[in-house]
Amino acid sequence: MEEFEHQMQFVFALRSRGVTNAAVLNAMEKLQRRDFVEGIFQDRSFEDTPLPISCGQTISQPTVVGLMTQALELNNRCKVLEIGTGSGYQAAILSRLARRVYTVERHRRLARQSRERLTTLHLHNITVVHGDGSLGLPEQAPFDRIIVTAAAEDPPRVLLDQLRTGGIMILPVGQSQAVQTLVKIVKTETGLDYTDLGSVRFVPLVEGVAHDVLD
Repeated sequence: MEEFEHQMQFVFALRSRGVTNAAVLNAMEKLQRRDFVEGIFQDRSFEDTPLPISCGQTISQPTVVGLMTQALELNNRCKVLEIGTGSGYQAAILSRLARRVYTVERHRRLARQSRERLTTLHLHNITVVHGDGSLGLPEQAPFDRIIVTAAAEDPPRVLLDQLRTGGIMILPVGQSQAVQTLVKIVKTETGLDYTDLGSVRFVPLVEGVAHDVLD
């Protein structure tokens, strides 16, 4: 009963902060966020707040995940690229709304943990790649949608080049962790259309593959 109440509060928080798309809400309601965090943080998985995960990273605030997913305007024909797998939570939600998800993580440990977690949850339309997310995944391009869960000073040209015409990219843009803006970019025949979706706070987008002490 308590877990049911937590889940209802979780969905109410999403709705009250602007996540109104029924398919996104349904995907987030059915996917247990506690499966993507460990230890003492599982008891806080229903809270609308970022939580720590391995390698000094975080699992994003649920409402931010919901708003970014909603802005992608997904359908079951979409091939999606995610930059920054983290815990795998965002990729798992995307997998319920899109045809295929490719997600790139620079930390080997996070990539391995996420791959195991997603397999356990029987989410088989996700490919987790350990690599340099700033380079995208050119061998699988073009993508219908691209989502970046780390902040860049400017939308990376290499990723925009991997976006199909008519496609959508969602990413945080900003020069510091204190001031960032969530941006929606639609790639058209004549250029790029930008929409400001509000203020956010993400870790910076880092080039290269991480050299973790314990992989």
